[in-house]
Amino acid sequence: MKKTFLFCFLIFCAALCYAQQQQKTIIHIVHADKAAYDDRIGKDIQRLIGNVVLRQDSSYFYSDSAYLHEKTKTFEGFSRVHVTINDSIDIVSDRLKYNGETHFLELFDNVVMKNDSMTLMTQYMTYDRDKHLACYPHHGTIIRNDKKMVSVKGYYRDDIKLFYFHDDVVATMPDYQLFTDTLNYDYAAEKMSFEGPTTIINKDNILKGERGYYDMFRDFIHINKNARYNNKEQHLESDTMIYDKANEHAFALNHVIMLDTTHKAIVEGDYAELFQKRGDGYVTKKMRTLYYSEKDTLFLHADTLFLFFDTATREAKRFTYFHNVRFFRNDVQGKCDTMNYTLSDSVVLMRHEPVIWAENSQLSGDSINVFISNSAIDSALLYPNAFIIQKDTIDGFNQIKGRMMTAYFKDSELKHVYNNGNAETIYFLREDNGTMIGINVSQSVAMDIKIENNTISRIKYFKKTNETLYPSKDLDEHGRYLKGFIWLDELRPKDRDDIF
Repeated sequence: MKKTFLFCFLIFCAALCYAQQQQKTIIHIVHADKAAYDDRIGKDIQRLIGNVVLRQDSSYFYSDSAYLHEKTKTFEGFSRVHVTINDSIDIVSDRLKYNGETHFLELFDNVVMKNDSMTLMTQYMTYDRDKHLACYPHHGTIIRNDKKMVSVKGYYRDDIKLFYFHDDVVATMPDYQLFTDTLNYDYAAEKMSFEGPTTIINKDNILKGERGYYDMFRDFIHINKNARYNNKEQHLESDTMIYDKANEHAFALNHVIMLDTTHKAIVEGDYAELFQKRGDGYVTKKMRTLYYSEKDTLFLHADTLFLFFDTATREAKRFTYFHNVRFFRNDVQGKCDTMNYTLSDSVVLMRHEPVIWAENSQLSGDSINVFISNSAIDSALLYPNAFIIQKDTIDGFNQIKGRMMTAYFKDSELKHVYNNGNAETIYFLREDNGTMIGINVSQSVAMDIKIENNTISRIKYFKKTNETLYPSKDLDEHGRYLKGFIWLDELRPKDRDDIF
C-alpha cells in the first residue's frame, strides 16, 4: 500500500511539474482589436489585428498585427514591433518571429535594443531569453553614453553586461578611437579587452598591439603583445606597454625600442618609464643607444638612460647616462661613469674617469666636454689633468699633458691641440722613412700643437719654455713617460657588442 501511494505521489509531482512547464510556455493574448482563425494561412493559426499585445512570463510583445500558432507556441509580429523583457530590456523593429518553447526571438529591419544606458541598432538580431544573449551577424552599432561601437558581428549578454564584437570593430570615445577585429566590452566595469591587431588613436598619439585592455574608469591602457606607440617625433615598441593617461605615465617592458627620428637615435632596453607631465623618463636593463648617421652608427651602453623632453612639443632636450658608460663607433670609442648629452648645443659632458679613443689617440682628463658637429666630434675640452697619448708608428708613445687642453678633430682624426697650463710633451721625431732622430721632451706654460698623420708635426710654445731633444739611447725607460701616464687600451671597446 505504501509503495502504491509513493508511486502515485511521484506521478502527481511529475504531472504537476509538466503542467507548470506547459504553463510557462503559454503565450497569452492580452489584447487585439480583431482575432480570427484563417485556414488559408494554416491550421491552428490565429490572425491578430490592431494594437496586438502578447505576453509570456514577464515578457510583452507589441505589434500592429501578428500570426499566433498556438500548437507550436510561436508567433510572428508585423509593423511597430515592440518587446519588453523583465522590465529592463526594450526592443523595437519592423518584424518579429518568436518561439515560445525555446524563448528565441528573431527581429528584422530597423532593430533598436535598449538596456540601461545602452542602445543597440542593427537590421537583423536574434535574442535568446534563457541565455540572455543578443546577436547580430550583419553589422551593428552600440551607443552607450559618450561611447560608440560599430562591428560586423556582435553579441550581448544582458545579465552580465558584456558585449563581444567581431570583424571590423571601431570604438569611438571622447579621447580615443579604437580599431580591432575582436573586442570585449564589460560596461559594468567600464573595461574593453581586445584580441588581434588593434590600433588606438588620439589627437597626439597612436597605440598599437595584439592583446590588451582599456580600463575606462582609470583611463588606463594595457597592451601585452607587440605593443607600439607613435607620435610625431617618437616611436616606442615593446612586448608589454602600460599607459596611464590620467597621470600621463607610461611603462614599457621587455624588448623596449625607442626611436627618435628628429635626432636619429634608437634606444633599446628591457624596462622604460615616461612621465609626460614632468617631461622625463628612463630606460634600463640591457640599455643601449644607437646614434645613426649616413657615415656610421655609434653604439652606447650604460646601466640607465635618463631622458628629458619638452612637455609641450614632446621633443627630446637632454640624455643623461649613468654608470658604466661605454660607446663604440668604428672611428671613435669611449668610456666614463656619467655622460650628459644636451641636444640643443650638441655638447656631451663626460665625467668620472672619462677616456676617448680616436684612431691611435687616447684622450683623458678628470672631465671631458665633447662638441658634436654633423654627427662627428668637432672638438673636446679636457680638464684638469688632461692627457693625450698617441701610439708611435714604430715604438713608444707620443704624449701631451696639461692642466687644460682643447683637442680639435677632422673626420674623427686628431689634428690640433691647444695645451694651456703646465704644458708638457714627449714625442718621437723620425725621418720620413721611420729612422729615429730623437725624443723631444718639453715644458711650457702653454703650447699650440699641430698633428699630421697621427704624429706631432709642429709645436708653438708660449712664455717660458724648456725643450730638450734626446738621442734615443740617452733617454731611459722612465724618462720616456710623463707622470700619470696610463695606456688604457685594454678598456677600449673593440666592437659594438663589447660596450656591454
